[in-house]
Amino acid sequence: MSEIRFPEGFLWGGAIAANQAEGGYNADGKGLSSSDCTTRGSKTKPRMVTYQLPSGEIKAEPMFGLNAPDGAKFGCFEGYDYPSHNAIDFYHHFKEDIALFGEMGFKTFRLSINWARIFPTGMEEEPNEAGLKFYDEVFDECLKYNIKPLVTLSHYETPIALSNEIGSWTNPKTIDYFLRYVKCVGERYKGKVEYWLTFNEINVAQMSPWMSSGIGQRSPQIVADISKHQLIASAKAVMLLHEIDPNNKVGNMVAYGAIYPYTCNPDDVIASKMGMHGYHFYEDVQARGYYPNYKLKEYERENVNFSLTDEEKEVLKNGTVDFLSISYYMSSVISVDPEVLAKNKAEGNMGLGGMRNPYLKASEWGWTIDPTGLRIALNELWERYQKPIFIVENSLGTIDELVEEDGKMVCHDKAHIDYLRDHILAMNEAINYDGVELLGYTPWGCIDLVSASTGEMHKRYGFIYVDYKDDGTGSGDRYIKDSFYWYKKVIASNGKDLD
Repeated sequence: MSEIRFPEGFLWGGAIAANQAEGGYNADGKGLSSSDCTTRGSKTKPRMVTYQLPSGEIKAEPMFGLNAPDGAKFGCFEGYDYPSHNAIDFYHHFKEDIALFGEMGFKTFRLSINWARIFPTGMEEEPNEAGLKFYDEVFDECLKYNIKPLVTLSHYETPIALSNEIGSWTNPKTIDYFLRYVKCVGERYKGKVEYWLTFNEINVAQMSPWMSSGIGQRSPQIVADISKHQLIASAKAVMLLHEIDPNNKVGNMVAYGAIYPYTCNPDDVIASKMGMHGYHFYEDVQARGYYPNYKLKEYERENVNFSLTDEEKEVLKNGTVDFLSISYYMSSVISVDPEVLAKNKAEGNMGLGGMRNPYLKASEWGWTIDPTGLRIALNELWERYQKPIFIVENSLGTIDELVEEDGKMVCHDKAHIDYLRDHILAMNEAINYDGVELLGYTPWGCIDLVSASTGEMHKRYGFIYVDYKDDGTGSGDRYIKDSFYWYKKVIASNGKDLD
């Protein structure tokens, strides 16, 4: 193993998202977003999206596999449990939460701006000042503790009015509405925010257009349209943010993993390579500035109507990102043998599918634990693009218990510590043995929050325990976990002290 040595100025921190943490879903003029219309689920029960038919009938369909009919109007309805409405109430607790991040020594804090808090329908000419003021206060609080905000512009939050009125990201008009929002926040927070991400896990459109884009249907054509419009919007946002402030550094964000062939059968190997195209396509466009041939051939096979004007090609070419960012939770396995697939189907995995890996353990939710897969992923990205990489999500969802010891409430979360330690060691190997340039590391859910895939509070990631339960009860009080003190030592030692 290489000596543990992280670069000077390495950005240690943590990550949350507005829809999973803020709450205050209708506070101070905020509009409804796609996440606000998505119900709570569990390990065995999918999250549902609610909508109303022209007849007045209310329906709910699973978020993965949603196929709402034309004319459906998405919204929130009585009798359904929407976890984003309260989440962990970061909206009212951000000062105490950021103070705890400061106590841990965070160098950076990844969060998202909720588009509908700034432009409630997404289509207004003028922003909601109360929403802008909220993020002013959040960023000021970060800077008070010398924490650099790392801001995602679109993180599973599409103003629902865009979905209901113009078809959201299937409609190119949404590009202009998005850029109005980007210009507004870019100018407002100039000097406060230096690091930006355009779209969170942009490739999730392939699995759930609802999560990524507020779209109620899925087809090859719809996914191609969403992707084109978001990739163009991302490139234009990169150029716009550079124009607003040359000091801005703008990255993309992709849900990433390693896909292993189940056997050395060449057909399994080629299947794993084809599977990786689902990760690399979005990286190729955002880092290299053009659509790769394998994607154009795929569109031909699927009879997708696709074209790019010369102007659009120029936008993609000139709007490449400054750095790459990824979420990494697990790896997956693929086989071309349907019988093998049926016998070894993986559980959970947030719609990713795939097979169980007999060499790896899995979490309670069926997500494989594979730190070596992170090293493999970092090597693939570095060799392919030669751009700095930022790991902006990585952690383990576990069932954490709050217990009383010596008159104090504590939480022993050894599984979190073990998971993070092993992944930090893999990062160290990627940096010092393999030569990967890594900018920083922001473990996901640095404070407990609502799970994106299941909507649960029961699935906990944080260094800080938040006393809310899946039934909505709880005090909302914050408690320190063992991992809090462990990560504080990691940051203070720049990664050397992992005991």
